[in-house]
Amino acid sequence: MPAPPPPGPPGIRPVVLDAAGIPLSGLLALPAQPVPRAVVVALHGAGMSAGYFDSRARPGLSLLELGAALGYAVLALDRPGYGASAAALPEGQELAGQTETLLAALDGFARDHELGAGFFLVAHSNGGRLALSAAADADFAPVGLDLSGLGRRFAVEPGQLPGAAADLKGQWRRHWGALRFYPPDAFRLGQALVRPVPALEARETVRWPDMYPRFAARTRVPVRFTFAEQELWWRTDGAALEELLSPLPRGSAEAVRLPDSGHNISLGWAARTYHLRVLAFLEECLLARDAAAVRVGRPSDRDLKKVDADLT
Repeated sequence: MPAPPPPGPPGIRPVVLDAAGIPLSGLLALPAQPVPRAVVVALHGAGMSAGYFDSRARPGLSLLELGAALGYAVLALDRPGYGASAAALPEGQELAGQTETLLAALDGFARDHELGAGFFLVAHSNGGRLALSAAADADFAPVGLDLSGLGRRFAVEPGQLPGAAADLKGQWRRHWGALRFYPPDAFRLGQALVRPVPALEARETVRWPDMYPRFAARTRVPVRFTFAEQELWWRTDGAALEELLSPLPRGSAEAVRLPDSGHNISLGWAARTYHLRVLAFLEECLLARDAAAVRVGRPSDRDLKKVDADLT
């Protein structure tokens, strides 16, 4: 039995959201002010849990702690089939069901909490599939998406994917990368975060390369993809990145690399760097949205000439 992680700061508390009768557990950090700048919704990858975004290996690595300190609410959720929902969903859900469950939970959260500028999704690995699917929903309008450890073309064979029968031994390095990228306690504490990959999720993962273009074409908000220096699950060559970005609306997406990191970015030394970049990207999304609103409301030259004529 792995040792439990040390308790988080007093401002981080466990929560359970009602998603149309399905309980979604997670962690919530609120800022000091009553209205946050926005709500960061964090979605973990395959075989992990919400605590992925709340590393206790060293001070300063937690996204929840950092986000709350900078004025955001941060809600890290156990995805459907994990945590409190595992009993109700013993095989998990395919992506369409996960999306419906997540949006129901966020709808309930919005009724009881201040949202500030709205929801911003940050997701890791398979959590990024859920974030893109949610953003493609016509009735959901997040501020933006920041996705790490998610591409379009696998760098492994289907039988090597998380949750597959062959994923029992020998895949450790693909999840973590070089040992030097992580604090010594990260591996011990990380054992308490690991969960079984639900069967429905595992079976559907292999179809992602063909599913991706449909979600990308319907995404209407800025998207940033972050790849670790040692990303070993996904192809990150120039052709693969072009294939990843091209289905998204032109000018709305980018792909960047994070030095000194492995696939589990938020558990490594680079976690704080990455989380600061996530929140900086969120600020960029807010600024761009505000600027667009100003342009829409700005009077045209013809309107100004008419006002000038009326005054004279």
